[in-house]
Amino acid sequence: MPTGGQPVRMASADIVVDVWFADYPFRTYQGTSFLQPLRDQAAAFEQRHPGCRISVRGVDFWDMAQEVSEAVEQGRAPDVAGYYASDTRMALDTRTPDGRPRYVSVTEALAGRDRVLGEAVVLDDLEPAVRSYYTRSGELLCVPLSATTTVLYSNLTLLRLAGIAEPPRTWRELRTACEAVRALPGGHATGATWANHGWLFQQAVAQQGGLLADHDNGRAGTARTVDLASAAMLAWVSWWRQLHADGLFHYSGTPDDWEGCFGAFAGQQVAFLISSSKSAEELVGAGREAGFEVAVSAMPHNDDVPYAGNFVSGDALWLADGPNRVKRDHALAFVLSLLQPSAVAAWHRSNGFLPVTGAGQRLLEAEGWFARHPHHRAAVEQLRRSDGSPAALGPIIGRLTRIDDVLAAAMHDVLVHDADPAQRFAAATATAQQIVDDHIRVLSTTA
Repeated sequence: MPTGGQPVRMASADIVVDVWFADYPFRTYQGTSFLQPLRDQAAAFEQRHPGCRISVRGVDFWDMAQEVSEAVEQGRAPDVAGYYASDTRMALDTRTPDGRPRYVSVTEALAGRDRVLGEAVVLDDLEPAVRSYYTRSGELLCVPLSATTTVLYSNLTLLRLAGIAEPPRTWRELRTACEAVRALPGGHATGATWANHGWLFQQAVAQQGGLLADHDNGRAGTARTVDLASAAMLAWVSWWRQLHADGLFHYSGTPDDWEGCFGAFAGQQVAFLISSSKSAEELVGAGREAGFEVAVSAMPHNDDVPYAGNFVSGDALWLADGPNRVKRDHALAFVLSLLQPSAVAAWHRSNGFLPVTGAGQRLLEAEGWFARHPHHRAAVEQLRRSDGSPAALGPIIGRLTRIDDVLAAAMHDVLVHDADPAQRFAAATATAQQIVDDHIRVLSTTA
């Protein structure tokens, strides 16, 4: 295989690369469909590479793993597939009908080259926490496209009225700030809110250096044992429970109610919201329309233990293996083209996912983007505080999205039915362990 900048000669005048991107039910800030910026990048790539066509298909991000699995069985699987971060283990475990891994690591596919069909390899410029999330045994598994993490949104106008100068950084500071805001005359916001969703549990455990699974959180091998009742988990759950019991946490009564939490913050029912950094533009804009200033800062962490880090979510592009190296190189070159500075900057400006490369960030800085939109700085700044441990990088577990549901159901019982945290999350662990066991059992029968 060629090295350096030597291109691979096309064996055919018509190379078609099938790319399935994760699709979402919202539009870009420019008003186009979510995938339009990527379709534009595909068209630009085709102009640079005559004879190659990038066939783009959008697949609901919830359904990608299942859709690809079915397509593999039917012999119509894509050359590139965009999996959500929580489905990383599902991508690793996807097999061809003859039992081989469906995907090749980007490191292996590159084989030491610094260019592929003229497209520069800039993987070393990826934001470290983003690159590390998808790295295993020294190999980059896939190419990150979209990245987000959890951050804190604060109604800075209310904080100032309450005599608080800056957003809270820890659990204790958040509680104190909630109490100060509630004490304001006139019945202002009651405190804080966030969605009862498994991703936030994972983030809180990661911050404390806790693990959800064996084998270094599933990063040193397939996770076979999970623990949803660890000391780190119960510290988060118990603190949250007390916040709610004291009237300082707003719970709509429905798990996964991201929209309800957004509305409670925008309507100033609460002064604080923990949510995805992807929502920064929308939440800052909602505050502006309602007449209050929104600050974006790091997700508060446990005062009583050292901070380990928060990890990324979002989508990454996985490269199918196969005997046609010419086609695979075109697929790889297209994926690499999405990491060029102009593409990274355009993707960030379109939807608010954090810019995943240093060059992309520098381009945005030079354009004055961050000076005009400082709320987009918080996510990257938080990620750079990570200690890079398996805990801080987050878990890689089979059928993690189903475990998210188990966590949310357990917390619902704690908040609404006053279930004992230790007992309820021990029961949740048993349920989650069955999910993991079932996943491994299926793998063993298909290997």
